[in-house]
Amino acid sequence: MFRRFKWFITGLNHQQKPAKPDAKRLSLPKERNRKLMLEAVHEVAIYIHRFHNLDLFQQGWYQVKISMRWEDSEYAASVGTPSRVVQYDAPDLGSDDILGVWKIDDTDHSFSSQPFRIRYARQDILLSVMISFNLSLGKFEGPITSAVILKFELLYAPVLENGSNMQDSADVSPAAVHEFRIPPKALLGLHSYCPVHFDAFHAVLVDTSVHISLLKGNVHSMKKPSRSNSRSHEEACEKFDKEKLVLLVKAFLTSRAILLQELRNLSKAIHETIDLSGLTSQHDETNFLSASTEVVMATATATADSQVPEKVQNVSKIPNGTSDVSSDYLHTLQNDELYRRFHFLGDQILYLWSIFLKFHRANKTKILDHLRNAWSSDRRAEWSIWMVYSKVEMPQPTSRNEIDDIQGHRAKVPVIRKITDDPSQAAAMRAELHRRSIAQMRINNRSIQDLHIFGDPSRIPIIIVERVVNAPLRSLSGKSYFRNMDPQDAKVSPPEIDSSFSSNKQRGRILKIAVFVHGFQGHHLDLRLVRNQWLLIDPKTEFLMSEVNEDKTSEDFRDMGLRLAQEVIAFVKKKMDKVSRSGTLKNVKLSFVGHSIGNVIIRTALAESIMEPYHRYLHTYVSVSGPHLGYLYSSNSLFNSGLWLLKKLKNTRCIHQLTFTDDVDIENTFFYQLSKQKTLESFKSIILLSSPQDGYVPYHSARIEMCQSSSGDYSKKGKIFREMLNNCLDQMRAPSSEQRMFMRCDVNFDTSLQGRNLNTIIGRAAHIEFLETDIFAKFIMWSFPELFR
Repeated sequence: MFRRFKWFITGLNHQQKPAKPDAKRLSLPKERNRKLMLEAVHEVAIYIHRFHNLDLFQQGWYQVKISMRWEDSEYAASVGTPSRVVQYDAPDLGSDDILGVWKIDDTDHSFSSQPFRIRYARQDILLSVMISFNLSLGKFEGPITSAVILKFELLYAPVLENGSNMQDSADVSPAAVHEFRIPPKALLGLHSYCPVHFDAFHAVLVDTSVHISLLKGNVHSMKKPSRSNSRSHEEACEKFDKEKLVLLVKAFLTSRAILLQELRNLSKAIHETIDLSGLTSQHDETNFLSASTEVVMATATATADSQVPEKVQNVSKIPNGTSDVSSDYLHTLQNDELYRRFHFLGDQILYLWSIFLKFHRANKTKILDHLRNAWSSDRRAEWSIWMVYSKVEMPQPTSRNEIDDIQGHRAKVPVIRKITDDPSQAAAMRAELHRRSIAQMRINNRSIQDLHIFGDPSRIPIIIVERVVNAPLRSLSGKSYFRNMDPQDAKVSPPEIDSSFSSNKQRGRILKIAVFVHGFQGHHLDLRLVRNQWLLIDPKTEFLMSEVNEDKTSEDFRDMGLRLAQEVIAFVKKKMDKVSRSGTLKNVKLSFVGHSIGNVIIRTALAESIMEPYHRYLHTYVSVSGPHLGYLYSSNSLFNSGLWLLKKLKNTRCIHQLTFTDDVDIENTFFYQLSKQKTLESFKSIILLSSPQDGYVPYHSARIEMCQSSSGDYSKKGKIFREMLNNCLDQMRAPSSEQRMFMRCDVNFDTSLQGRNLNTIIGRAAHIEFLETDIFAKFIMWSFPELFR
C-alpha cells in the first residue's frame, strides 16, 4: 500500500531453468532475462506521550501534525509515509478537552493527533500514540548520504461560540513549526528522546521519543531488457550489483547490532527482562554469521552510543578467526550466499523489532524516562560547540588601608593592576573568532539535531563561561567593614514555621521557589522564557513572577525593595503552609532571577530586616545584565545622555541612585551603602550574565569586576568604586567549610541580521535580546542543571 525504501539489486544471469521451490533452502530466481529487486525500508516510529502546555497565549483547540521528508533535493519527490498507528491508551472520551480521532492525510502523507482543548497553563494532555513512518528512496545506488527532516506542526483553531470542536472548524491554521534533522548515521538504528518546544510564543513541551530501524521488505523479480550488451559490460554490471548487495548486508549487520544492543541497554536501565531466547532457537545460521555478528556486537558494546555506527559498519570476523573489513570477506561470497544472508538478517531484525515494539508498549513510561535522562546528560557535550569554558582566580581582596595607600600614592607597587585593554572589546573579539570557527565546522554526529539550533549554527549565541575559583575570605584585620561587625550578627535565625518542619526531616519534602524580577519599566512576564526552561528542568519548582513593582520602577530602590520583600515573604509562607498541611516540610530552597535593575531591587529586598530569617534558604541567584556597581563609570555617551534627561526632566529617583547623584557625599550614596549589606553571601550559587554588546549596563558592573577607567583612578571616586567592588566580591567568597559556585557568563548574540539602527548603536538590542530568546538560558541551565534543581 505504501511506498518503501527500495534497494534495487540486479540478479545473476543463470543459464539453467529455475529449480523447484524448496522450503528448506532459499535460492535466487535463475531466469536469464530477469533481474532481482530486493526491498528494504527505514521504519521511523515516533511515540508521543503527552502535550504539556507551558505558556500558550491563546486558549482553543490544538493538534500536533507530523510529517517526514528527505533533506536532499535528490530525494525531494519521496516522503515518509505513515504505515502504522498504535493507540496505547484510549483517550478519556468523557472529557471535553479531547474530541475526535487522529487522522492520516494521504495528500501530504502526514499524521495529525486528535484535537484537544487547552484551557489553562501547565495543562497535560495524554496522547500515548505510536506512529510509524516508512521512508522510500526510489532507486538505490549506494550508501545513504541524505538526512531526514522530521517536522512537527502545531495546529490551532479558536473555540467557536456554538461549542463545536476543531474538526468542525474551517479556521484551522499552523501556529508554529519545529523541525528536527535525523542524520544518515541514525537511519540504521536510533532510540532517542526528542522534546518538541515549538517557539517562544508557543511554549509547550511535547514529550516524544524516536525509534528507527532498517527492516526487510519484499523481494520481486523484474524482466530485464531484451537487448543484450557485450560480455564485458555484463560482468561490470554484475560486479556493480554485487557491490550494492554487499552494502545492503553490511547495513543489515549494523542495524541488527544496534537494535540488539539497545534492547539490552533498555532492559538493564529499567530493570525489566526481555526474552530473546527465540532469537537463537528460531534463527540458526552458519559459523560466519554468528562470528561476524558477535564481533559487531562486541564492538557496539565497547563503543559509546554516539560512535556505534562508525565502528560497526567496518568491522566483522571471517571464519578463520581474524578480524577484517567486512566488505572484503563479503566480496568472496557468491551472490546467492549474500542473498541468503540478506534474508536471514532481515528475519532477525524483524523479530527484534517486533519484540521492541511489544516491550515499549508494556514499559512506555519507564523507557521514556530513561531516554529523557540520557538526553539530559548529553546536552552539555552537544551544546559545548557554542560554549567556551575557562577558570579564573578571584582577585585577592584589598583592605581599606591598601586602598587609602593607593589613593595617596604611598604604595610602592599598585595593588590593583591597571587594565590596558578594554575587556568588553576583548570578549567580543574572542566570541567573534569562535563564531567564525563554528561557520567552518562540519557537525557530523548521530544525535537528532534540533533545527532551531543546528539550522544555522553561526547565528546561535556564543557563551563564554568563566568559573571563578574562590580565594580565601579576607582577614578581619585592618579597616575592613567586617571588623566592627558583631559575630552574632552573622548568625541567621530560622523563620517561624510550622512545627512539622523539624519532625521527620529525612522523609519530608524540599520546597523549591524561584522569584523572577523584571527591570526598568518592565513587565512581570519579561523573564518567562527563562522560567520556562527552569520548569522543564524541574517541574516541581514554584514560581513567583513579581508584579508588585510594575509601573513603579522610577521610584526609590528602597521602596521597591521593601515591596518585593513583602511580596516574597507572603508567597513563601503561603507555599510553606500548603506543604506543611499535606505532609512534612524538610527544607526550602529560595532562588532569585533578575533582569537589569531588577537585580538591584532583589539585593535591596534581601537587605531588609524582614528578609534576614530567610537568608538561610537562599539557593541560586541568576543576574541577567544587572548594574551591581551602578553607573559610576559608564562609557556609553548616548545612554548617559538619556539618563541625564530622565534626571532633569522627570527627576527619576532610581536614576539618581544609579548614577551616584542621590547625595552630595559619595560615601552616603545608595549603591555604596548597599555594597556593605550582606545580600549575596548566603547564596549557594551565583551566576552573573553579561554581554559586551549590551550598552545599557556597563560591562564591568554586570560582571562585578574591575573596569578600565577605574583601574588608574586614584581619586575619591576610584577609591569608592574599589571599596564597592571588594565589598561585593567578599560576599561571594565561600567560607572554607562550604562550596559555592560563582560563574560569569558572557553572552554574545548574533546581531548581524538586525542591521545598524538606533537599538544596536545605543546597545539596547542585546539588553532586550536577553528577554526575547531562550537559547542562551537553555545552554547554561541544561549545562549546569544541578544549580536549578
